[in-house]
Amino acid sequence: MAALAVVGFAALALIAVWDRPSLETMALGSGGTYERGYPSRSINVVVPFPAGGPSDVVARVVTEQMANVLGQSMVIENVSGAGGTIGSARVAAAPPDGYTLLAGSMGSLVAAPVLTPNLKYARDFAPIGFTAQSPVVIVARKDFPADNLRQFVDYLKQNGDRVKEAHGGIGASSHMACLLFNAQAGVKPSLVVYRGTAPALNDLIGGHVDFFCEQAVSVAPQIAAGTIKAYAVSSSERLPTVPDVPTAKEDGLDYKMSIWAGIFAPKGTPTPIVDKLAAALDQSLDTPVVKEKVAELGGSIPAKSERTPATFSRFVNAEIARWLPILNAASAGPGTH
Repeated sequence: MAALAVVGFAALALIAVWDRPSLETMALGSGGTYERGYPSRSINVVVPFPAGGPSDVVARVVTEQMANVLGQSMVIENVSGAGGTIGSARVAAAPPDGYTLLAGSMGSLVAAPVLTPNLKYARDFAPIGFTAQSPVVIVARKDFPADNLRQFVDYLKQNGDRVKEAHGGIGASSHMACLLFNAQAGVKPSLVVYRGTAPALNDLIGGHVDFFCEQAVSVAPQIAAGTIKAYAVSSSERLPTVPDVPTAKEDGLDYKMSIWAGIFAPKGTPTPIVDKLAAALDQSLDTPVVKEKVAELGGSIPAKSERTPATFSRFVNAEIARWLPILNAASAGPGTH
């Protein structure tokens, strides 16, 4: 595994200049340009994973409401590959004018900077705010020979690398979820790497791989349909969307994890634009349609106190510090796919 130094998002040089209000746009130091009428055109939102995955679904739900608040359309663009780093790098290199944003996640913003050698975008974002959080569900192909989590762990211990674990790319949230699960369960399966959650889930449904660690937002519909088998959720309580699935703790494993996602702008985006986007996101998260949709998917909306850019930035830095030893201790081989 490549082990890089801790990276964060604290160095956000955002300078606001308000002394010439008659100008339609104002250059702000070495950063972006503040447009007084922002937004005056559509905003591109890059999801660094394929369409249909959890990051994509949540981003579409939230940005639809943000577009209503801002009075301009927000267009989703899926740019997948390399655990979310390709799409993330594109946004990092975009003009810091508020018209290109990233629907980032803990995988692409926390794990990728540690696991990917020579990654150049590590400090190149201005956090705007949380979108949603979701616990993890341990799922397997529907005919996997284990009836509960204890049997599942025992099977993995006995069969080792003959068991195929799918994930959505090195550093993706599904990769991180299984790294933590494997470490706590003491198992070492073979890794099969995909370009995102959706293709990995499709192969799990088809029986081509054995198991997957993914957020409830993504797998709850398939669990309900019986196309995959669920063993445990990583939350402290059972989820209303999959009430028959026990918590990991119920079966003796202290596996707790929540996968988060958020909206980011390129570093140097002017403070007034970041604040306007953050306010639109905050307002959107309070709408019944977003709350209901995220809850239906098994996720939750962040608390009001967690939604400011400053609070979100501190949280991201804390997540990097928390995950660094886990990521550095784990094997990050590319697998077999």
